[in-house]
Amino acid sequence: MHPSLSSNNCRRSSLVYAHTSQESSKSIYIYRDVPVARSTPIISTACIDLHSTCMSLAKYRLHPSSHEDSKNHVSKRQVISNVLTLQIVQVATVTMVMMFKGTEESGNSSTKMTSYLKLAGQIVVGMVWFDLWQFGTHRVLHANRFLYRNLHSWHHRLVVTYSFGALYGHPLESFVTDTVGGTTAFLVSGMSPRASIFFFSLCTVKVIDNHCGMSLLPSWDRISIFNNAAYHDVHHQLRGGNCNYSQLFFVVWDRIFGTYMPFLIEENKQGMLQVRAPGLDYRRVCNK
Repeated sequence: MHPSLSSNNCRRSSLVYAHTSQESSKSIYIYRDVPVARSTPIISTACIDLHSTCMSLAKYRLHPSSHEDSKNHVSKRQVISNVLTLQIVQVATVTMVMMFKGTEESGNSSTKMTSYLKLAGQIVVGMVWFDLWQFGTHRVLHANRFLYRNLHSWHHRLVVTYSFGALYGHPLESFVTDTVGGTTAFLVSGMSPRASIFFFSLCTVKVIDNHCGMSLLPSWDRISIFNNAAYHDVHHQLRGGNCNYSQLFFVVWDRIFGTYMPFLIEENKQGMLQVRAPGLDYRRVCNK
């Protein structure tokens, strides 16, 4: 064989090997990042829920712990079973999307600052998109009586919210609101599977915080632009279903669309906190 032909064949083989190695390496990163990206929020759920059982934080509770059983219309066992099932569906769905999308290439040290800024921008875009998506679907679920009674009323079986009940709801509602909303936020923002670890963990931490039934900073929670347990507690009160629809991060959507309900956080006779919205007519029977 001519030496030049042999050299060309070797070079061609090297290129094929390099391309194959690159694709193989990329696949390894995809398969390694995807489980971490989707399992981290689940682990966060278990860890953060511990704070609601801490006795030293009892004075920050918005409701007595006994009300979690006496006032709610669903047992904790049913809630746990439902949430675990929904998490499995979400993990499977987003994992497939991540595998098709692929992962980002590693940059050198000179581009680290740019990468961090890009990551921050992607997370902000994801937050705004996911927040607006959930606000819109939440309003529709309340505005349409059929959808409320057959779908969203599941979530409102929790009159007194608690951490691991944050994601409790009808499977169809969960798929549209959480799975589709989270997946589109992931795609629209352009983040990688590895970057989504931070994003989905942040979303999980925030939705748990909004349902934890505690207000560690009452003065701040009353005026904050960020959603919190006291703000969302107004919505879960029997006569608060037509206000404070904001779901995850920001309450600005309620202010823009005229559904914001101001509230007070007061200390009751038991030494705990309670939320009261002066704008609600507590004498009126709920029509839901």
